Amino acid sequence: MSEKTMEFKTELSQLLHLITHSLYSHREVFLRELISNACDAIDKIRFESLTDTALLDGDNDWKITLSADKEAKTLTVSDNGIGMDEAALIQHLGTIAHSGTKAFLARLQESGAKDNPELIGQFGVGFYSSFMVADRVTVESRMHGKEASCWSSEGTGSFTVSEGTRTTRGTSVTLHLKEDAAEYLEEYRLHSLVKKFSDFVEHPVVMLSTEKDEESGEEKAKEDVLNTRKAIWLRNKSEITTEEYSEFYKHISHDFSDPAEVIHYNAEGAIEFKALLFIPEKKPFDMMMSNEPKAHLNLYVQRVFISNEFENLLPSYLRFVKGVVDAADLPLNVSREILQENPQLDKIRRNLTGRILKTLGEMKLKSYDKYLTFYAEFGPMLKEGLQNDFENREKIADLLLFETTATEAGKMRSLADCVESMKEGQEEIIYLAAEHRGIAESSPFLEGFKADGKEVVFFLDPIDEFVMPQLGEYKGKKFKAANKGDMGDAEALKDEKKKFEGFLGFVKEKLSGVKEVRLSTRLKESPACLVGDEYSMSPHIEAMMRRMGQPVPEMERVLELNPSHPVVEAVKAMYEADKENPKLSESVELLRDLAHVAEGSKVENPAAFATRIAALMARDLNAD
Repeated sequence: MSEKTMEFKTELSQLLHLITHSLYSHREVFLRELISNACDAIDKIRFESLTDTALLDGDNDWKITLSADKEAKTLTVSDNGIGMDEAALIQHLGTIAHSGTKAFLARLQESGAKDNPELIGQFGVGFYSSFMVADRVTVESRMHGKEASCWSSEGTGSFTVSEGTRTTRGTSVTLHLKEDAAEYLEEYRLHSLVKKFSDFVEHPVVMLSTEKDEESGEEKAKEDVLNTRKAIWLRNKSEITTEEYSEFYKHISHDFSDPAEVIHYNAEGAIEFKALLFIPEKKPFDMMMSNEPKAHLNLYVQRVFISNEFENLLPSYLRFVKGVVDAADLPLNVSREILQENPQLDKIRRNLTGRILKTLGEMKLKSYDKYLTFYAEFGPMLKEGLQNDFENREKIADLLLFETTATEAGKMRSLADCVESMKEGQEEIIYLAAEHRGIAESSPFLEGFKADGKEVVFFLDPIDEFVMPQLGEYKGKKFKAANKGDMGDAEALKDEKKKFEGFLGFVKEKLSGVKEVRLSTRLKESPACLVGDEYSMSPHIEAMMRRMGQPVPEMERVLELNPSHPVVEAVKAMYEADKENPKLSESVELLRDLAHVAEGSKVENPAAFATRIAALMARDLNAD
């Protein structure tokens, strides 16, 4: 057969340039694509030999061979798969985006064959990724009963087809590497790429090299298997030991500890995929080194690693979950690197999310101590889901734990426990946000609720006050801040209001930055407190944002006074005796300062506050 030069079957030779220079973000994926094609070729001959054993030519020792020639600067990827004749080479390699795999699957579907092999290639462009690293590619191929053929191209718009020299069935792709791609001749580099992308493919990937015989000194061929082929997620979970799960978890997570929980299942029906997920006990090393708010699972398609950069396989609040998802038919784009939005993808995400939340709920119910350890590490991440996963808010809320006025320091209760132990007629979950439990426990805002025997939930995590109110309600009970809004018990203070009416107006007039002055039903022991609007920011969140350099708008708050407290009564008496008394304004300022101190925030003028306290001490000591 004489050599023939032919044009690629596409109107634009620039299309090949686009594929090889713009389609893939990392050029190292060329090896993944070539190994995937080799796997498909082996699977095709295995399937067809079920009805025609003569196709095997006595060769069924399936393998994919890599060989590097540093002198010639070539890398060859060979297989003993189905092979191609001249017509197939022209059709599959000379027509860009013509997928032999896709056509093969179509034929199987038309024939009604069952148990079809699951092949990887779907787009017919993966082969051309070779031109990212090679300035010339040569393909030697032979089919059973046919002569060998050779295809060659420099990827510039044309290719040649000639007689081949291959004597056995299969295909060899030889890349004549570019100067800047010499790294792909190094055994260690090829080994790392196979481990990264093709470690779990079904067939062995071997590295062909030579070594000197110690006795004769002659060079002899050596084959090293580069991939483990142990796709643990494809095995029956009843056959996998705890140690094997732990070993695989440590391999993909870089964690030194065993996982807290293992989730291993096959999703079947309208959507099919295999998942092996791990819930860590504590933050793995890579999470401690990074604050990236993205979830990363290792996505495989038929054992071939695609990427772990997909953000939409799991919601970000579950980013602590490590693991593998292996799907046969995900809507990948042609470069296999970008997941397109698709109803199937959404179903996978919802399926994974539901299974993880269910497992966490079971852990909380059956292994509470283990759950506490997990929650101490990942509780704040779970809470993020209240903000961006409306569908699962109730399930997430079921998993949350809080310290309350009914628990010892360090002990926690669930919201369900709080609701269950509520007094009859209580319609709200009362909460108080504070920097730590010490401030919360000593807060004057608890006094009225303690007197009424109502439990108050402490929001001690900085994220609590941002996300918990977005939950709105839990099991029919709305959330109510202990330090915000009016408690609505006006009838109890009906008589006192008449007595204090003029005094409250005077205090409002003297104090700047105070929205209103009113009598309090929430205070029992303290003289005063500052109350925000229903949806205002709490003082400790304001302080935290200021420390972070964030602008915080000035918010006017309500000063509530305890009408039965001796200090308030004394200041009121001073007002009634002499409104011009210079000590009166000073005492009114001091009431507001005491409210600031009681809630754990800074007074507006620390020096003036210290001066007033010193004057009071002096008068008291002199009186004694």
